Amino acid sequence: MKSLSLKPLTLMLLAGGMLLITTLGLLAGRSNAADAVKPDAAVSKPALTVTLTQAKAASLPIRLAANGNIAAWQEASVGAEVGGLRVQELHASVGDRVQRGQLLATFAADSVQADAALARAALAEAQANAQEARANAERARAVQGSGALSAQQIGQYLTQEQTAQARVDSAKAQLDAQLLRLKYTQVLAPDSGIISARSATVGAVAGAGSEMFRLIRQGRLEWRAELTASELGRVKAGTGALVTAPNGERLKGRVRTVAPTVDAQTRNGLVYVDLDAPAPTAKAEAAAFKPGMFARGEFELGASSGLTVAQSAVLVRDGFSYVMRVGADHKVSQLKVQTGRSLGDQVEILAGLKPDDRLVASGASFLSEGDLVRVVEALEQKSTPAQVKPAKSASK
Repeated sequence: MKSLSLKPLTLMLLAGGMLLITTLGLLAGRSNAADAVKPDAAVSKPALTVTLTQAKAASLPIRLAANGNIAAWQEASVGAEVGGLRVQELHASVGDRVQRGQLLATFAADSVQADAALARAALAEAQANAQEARANAERARAVQGSGALSAQQIGQYLTQEQTAQARVDSAKAQLDAQLLRLKYTQVLAPDSGIISARSATVGAVAGAGSEMFRLIRQGRLEWRAELTASELGRVKAGTGALVTAPNGERLKGRVRTVAPTVDAQTRNGLVYVDLDAPAPTAKAEAAAFKPGMFARGEFELGASSGLTVAQSAVLVRDGFSYVMRVGADHKVSQLKVQTGRSLGDQVEILAGLKPDDRLVASGASFLSEGDLVRVVEALEQKSTPAQVKPAKSASK
């Protein structure tokens, strides 16, 4: 009887165990099915929709960078030709552009005019005396040999004629000297250019030869670039250059000469570059290039061929340059490349890339190694690729 009473309980326990095993099996089957579906869904969804580009051959300029100072091509010192005269008026200031022969300053000319008047009077007196001496000499020549005058008297008259003429010449020279002093009371520009300095002041008495103005002749400037001894041999007279001012403005130039010596301390040599004349302005302060200014520039040494890609296709990570190559399966792989010169929106690739590699044209920074991409256009040789478009969801 006891064994018969336990039989229903045993059956119930067996039935519950079987139900539990069945439930666990169903849950495990669903989990495995979900795990099997997830990778396929992830693989089928592209990370980005991109366009492709490819490296191409291009001619790139060869440039040599250098630094140096801007200086005046030549400076003219304009000073007083006469001394002891008071500066009456100044007609030019620092920064003014002047033309050859333009009036820069005037001296008080009253004393010089008085000296010139005295010289004219002395000349008139000498000419009158010379005229009288000439007449006496003519009469002496007329009676010469007749015995009316002795040989000594005739010689005196002829000597007086010569002496009077010499006094006339001396008076003329003195007058010319006074007229020259009168001319020098006006200080004129010896050449066209820009006034870079003015030391004269109104009312001051200038000494002979004292500097009043300093002039940049013809407004011409030069760039004195410093190159190492090994770089000097690459630059020759006539080589083109492009100089950049601190404010970013650029000016073309051409090498005039290379210094024949190298500094013994720095081991650098100077290259003198004639700069093209900038646009004329009323004042020198409006110009971007000024003497004494430090500027950087590049010498144009020719061109060479190279492999280039669009700048947007190059990715910089951790100080290195990379590109994203797209394989036949539309998966990307990261390639480390070595970049070189730049030309507009193109950058030279020195190593790490083959000409037939297909690259992501833009948006490489959003991709990682092994990402799947969707290509929406055929391979294009464009310098500016299309914008990156976000990939659409796989559910749409």
